[in-house]
Amino acid sequence: MIESPEVEVVRRELEREVMDRRVKVVEVLSETVTPHSTEELNERLHRAKIAGEITRQGLQLLMGFDNDELLAISLGAGGHLRRQPNRERVLPATRLVITFTQYGGLRLLDFKEGARVRFLTPEQVLEQVPPGIDPLNTSLSWTDFSNLLLTPPRPMYLKAFLTNTATIVGVGDMYADEILFNAGLRHDRMTDSLGRQEVRRLWRAIVEVLHDAVKYRGSSLDDNHFISPSGEEGTYQNHHNVYRRHGQLSPRSRRPIVRVKYRGRWTYYCEQSQV
Repeated sequence: MIESPEVEVVRRELEREVMDRRVKVVEVLSETVTPHSTEELNERLHRAKIAGEITRQGLQLLMGFDNDELLAISLGAGGHLRRQPNRERVLPATRLVITFTQYGGLRLLDFKEGARVRFLTPEQVLEQVPPGIDPLNTSLSWTDFSNLLLTPPRPMYLKAFLTNTATIVGVGDMYADEILFNAGLRHDRMTDSLGRQEVRRLWRAIVEVLHDAVKYRGSSLDDNHFISPSGEEGTYQNHHNVYRRHGQLSPRSRRPIVRVKYRGRWTYYCEQSQV
């Protein structure tokens, strides 16, 4: 459950902390994290400087170097990047270490074996552009969003629409529940059932929830292990209205939040205020 807000937090922090750092050595501690050997990574990155900008493509980070190499980093469901001094103890979950010539290094930790690091060509980057919109980077009018709701060949449940990467990138179950609560809509409403004001509320909720999640540095939960490169946990979980709050009182209706199984996973919502 590391979604686009968490990856965006990492991107912004890396852009502040590691730009213009030069690579001294790379060490692969687990072959599961990359198809490249330690020798290949060092051959291609030794003395290379992180240059240009660090970008986010959906849930993938792209880090460019002054020798035209491009490194793609995916955190998966339980990975995180840490800026640490070279002398600091290497934790058991560490999968890859990039040591800079100055000011420590960058370590990739992975608690769920889903993180990946690999080189990409510019052509491969273009081929992997996510088909869905990225609300953190895309400005849409509510009418354009209304058209997007009708893009799937068949009407969909709203939660399926929000968590479908072919339509929207990087929302996931957690943020979908928060978005639908903010919009006052049930997860099992169909995409073709919304009126104009409901469409507006939904789009506004998508933008507000994701931007607020970035503002509060993401959501750190027991099962996503999210920590920013500086070692700080996110705090947006303290602002969740419904997600994993079943039994607690809804901040809108003051009735207990309920949960139901949806596609094998829990969905959290307020029966009184979501229609």
